[in-house]
Amino acid sequence: MLLNKLAGYAGIFLCICTLQSNIASAQAGMPAADTLRLTLQETEKIFLDSNLQLLAQHYNIHSSEALVEQARKWENPVLNTDQNLYANNRFLQHSSTDGEVFVQVQQLIKTAGKRGRQIDIAKTNVNQAEWQFKATMRSLHATLVTDFYTIAQLQGNAALYNDNMARLQKLKTAMEAALSAGNVARKEYLRVQALIVSLQQDMTDNAKSLSDAESELKTLLEVRGHVFILPETTEEESADVSGLSLAGLMDTARSNNTDYMQEVYQLQYQRQNLKLQHALGVPDLTVGTEFDQSANYAPNYYGLALSIPIPILDRNRGNIKSARWQVAGEEAMMKEADNKLQNDVQNAFEKLLMTAQLSAGTNKAFYFDYAQLYKNIVESFNNRQISMIEFLDYFNDYQDVRKQQLQQVLNLRLAKLNLNDMVGKDIVR
Repeated sequence: MLLNKLAGYAGIFLCICTLQSNIASAQAGMPAADTLRLTLQETEKIFLDSNLQLLAQHYNIHSSEALVEQARKWENPVLNTDQNLYANNRFLQHSSTDGEVFVQVQQLIKTAGKRGRQIDIAKTNVNQAEWQFKATMRSLHATLVTDFYTIAQLQGNAALYNDNMARLQKLKTAMEAALSAGNVARKEYLRVQALIVSLQQDMTDNAKSLSDAESELKTLLEVRGHVFILPETTEEESADVSGLSLAGLMDTARSNNTDYMQEVYQLQYQRQNLKLQHALGVPDLTVGTEFDQSANYAPNYYGLALSIPIPILDRNRGNIKSARWQVAGEEAMMKEADNKLQNDVQNAFEKLLMTAQLSAGTNKAFYFDYAQLYKNIVESFNNRQISMIEFLDYFNDYQDVRKQQLQQVLNLRLAKLNLNDMVGKDIVR
């Protein structure tokens, strides 16, 4: 009886020994022809070349630039004419005695620098469009990089799950035979089955998350059809934060953060609008010249016409007051934007410092040592030095530790991305 039981365990041990690595199975089910292997640099290039949201924002810049050109234009001169149609029982009389010819040309001349102020506002709109483009690009780029590295992490999870599932399935098959022979307790067999069910749920959840990330990344890259994007990256990640200071980061952020700079130009726009409203309270001058034949004291009359509204009823005071309040409101928003920027940059910097510390050499050594320990546990189980219950406990612990390792790599990458996004410049790579 003892020999039969030992033989049953030996069959289990042999099955486990045959499974050392199955990482390639993480991409199982995807035809090779449909797999698009990309590095991060290649992904970024495709994104910049093909993303339609960026293209639409770029068109907005050209649209604003065209309005600057339009603001530089003078108003068209106005031509007025009055020709004799019927007089003295005759039509279209144009002689010096029987008909009149009247021609007038007028030109509007804007006063108080209105034209220059309108040009300034148009230029500010161009700056706002440019920073809106940069904001869109950085937001989409952050999503792109997040999806890229998230897919890499989820694929690492999938490789781990597939490898462990293969181990458990082989163990389950061997235990079924041993259970039929009465060499394994049923509770041990059920313990393996429970692990398989739990692992199947983890694999399904991971596959759903992977599908969501793939869909979003394909949309950003304008990729269609049954294509699987496979990030080509390593698990090596570091962050050099030794030369960074909060004060330096804030100085950089105040010149490069897209949200902050949009607020800067929005305040500039409101101040320029206030100046324009003051200028609009000053009447414009209309200058013209006219010629009149046979309708004045002189047969051929040449005159100079000047026209200007009298600012008695409307001095644009309501619009000036409204613009002044808009400036005050925007100044308050500017202070809020500065406070938010300081808090966001400090928060992102502190998170990066904490995450980088967790990714230091000590933890890297721990993950390496724990992987070696797991190999020793497998070997000990094969040599019947530990029980199956002990092996399954280490099995679960190793899976958790390995997932934590993959998550830590992703966390460091996202912490660097977050700080770069807050500062508005890639200062940590």
